[in-house]
This record gives sequence, structure tokens and C-alpha cells, in this order.
Amino acid sequence: MLTKLKEIVRHRHLIQTLVSRELKARYRGTVLGFLWSFFNPLLLMAVYSIVFGFIMPARFPQFEEKAIYYSIFLFTGILPWTWFSSSLNESANVLLVHGALIKKIQFPIEVLPIMVVATNMIHFLLGIPILVLFFLIFFPAAISWWFLFLPLAVFVQAIFTMGLSFLVSALTVHFRDIKDILSNLLTLWFFSTPIIYPYDAPQIQNSTALKTLLSLNPMTHIIEAYHFAFFYGSLPHYKRLSVTVLVGALFFYWGYKIFDKLRDTFIEEV
Repeated sequence: MLTKLKEIVRHRHLIQTLVSRELKARYRGTVLGFLWSFFNPLLLMAVYSIVFGFIMPARFPQFEEKAIYYSIFLFTGILPWTWFSSSLNESANVLLVHGALIKKIQFPIEVLPIMVVATNMIHFLLGIPILVLFFLIFFPAAISWWFLFLPLAVFVQAIFTMGLSFLVSALTVHFRDIKDILSNLLTLWFFSTPIIYPYDAPQIQNSTALKTLLSLNPMTHIIEAYHFAFFYGSLPHYKRLSVTVLVGALFFYWGYKIFDKLRDTFIEEV
């Protein structure tokens, strides 16, 4: 595995080129171009603020002081979730879409799932300033030095997402139904993660089954790390996050292991 990781590092310039090409292709032909990376989260945050801040305020004790706090809380979770779900959805197709590259001699196929995760991570990072801006306008008291834990949450999510992306991309080549299954699974996964509701909501804390279900979900602790670093302004649950680091490393190891084992069959299938 260490040898394989060294090979990936060796191909870092190729990954940078592919990510750059993917970003340019996404906004080719648009008037605003790359600025859409800022405007999309800005418009989304504005919609959340209007809908959940004024029209349909949330009924959680944490947000009774100001209804707009819920829209900020919601955006704090949806931003990293979009990175996660988009990476998995695009990874399901990446080997099929880039079949011509795979058939080239000695092309490092593993850079394709990495390119997908890295591209969506850049979009996520470009949305962070919009989130910070809304915090400074509506909730400046929440900004604290615990914000420095953000890189740790990003690192844990990147490892976990990359492991699943390797797995999904490799299996989809052989089982095309995975793309449809994945979209439904991600919808279920979204509602099983404390994004539209806080983890410490009374309905969850009073139910042992719900608490257990959410605790077994790695994305729960990753999203909670963002909530604590941004919204609550306090130390994330380092024990839960430490376990999530190990889980993410295991997913990365087994995801890449399966990907590497199946790589010789990709050319025939695509």
C-alpha cells in the first residue's frame, strides 16, 4: 500500500492537470465562468436564509433565539455533504466516461477517482468563504479559534470519501446497477446524518435506537466536526472523530485494494 501511495504522489502533476481541465470544462461557455463557484453557494445560502429563516423557521430549541441560525446550521452541513455525495455519484461514472484514457498504455487509472474527489473538494473550499461571510453578518459570536479544526475535518472526509470513490468506481464497471442503487442509498444516507436536524435534538437523545444508528454512521461525526468548528464554536468530539479517522483509513485501504485488484479487468469492460 505504501508503494502504491508513493506512485499516486508521483502522479500529482497529472492529477493537478486533470482537475484543472475538469474545472475549466465545467464552466466552459458561461459568462461568469469560475465565479459560479462562489455564486452557487451564495444563492443557495440566500434561499436557505429566506425559506428556513423567515417562511418555515425550525422548531428546535437551539434556534429559537434567531430563526436564521437554522439556515446557517443547515448550510454548514449541506456544504460538506454536497462534496461527499457529488464525489460518489461522479465516481460511479468516471471510469466509463474516461474509457479512452484507461485504454492508453501505462495510464495510472487510480488518478481518475482522485480527480473527482479533488475537483469537488475545491468547490467545497470555495463555498467556505460564503459560509464565513454569513456567520460574520448574522452569527459573529460563533466564530472562534476552534475554526482551526476545519482542516482536520476536511482531511478525515477526504480520506473516507476517496476510499468509497475507489470502491464505487471499480464496482460500477462490472455492475452498472450500482449507479441507480447509489442515488437512492445517498438519499437514505442524507436523512440518516444530522444535517437537517441537530444531533442533540431531544427526539434523538431520547431514543437509544436513533442514537446508535447515528453513532454508527461515519458521516455523522464528520458533519458534527464542521458543526462544532463553525456553528457551536467548541472542541469537536475528538474520541468519535478519532474513531472516524480509523474507519476512513480502513475504507481507503480496502477501497483501493479492491480497485487495484480489479484494474486489469477495466479495459475489457469499458
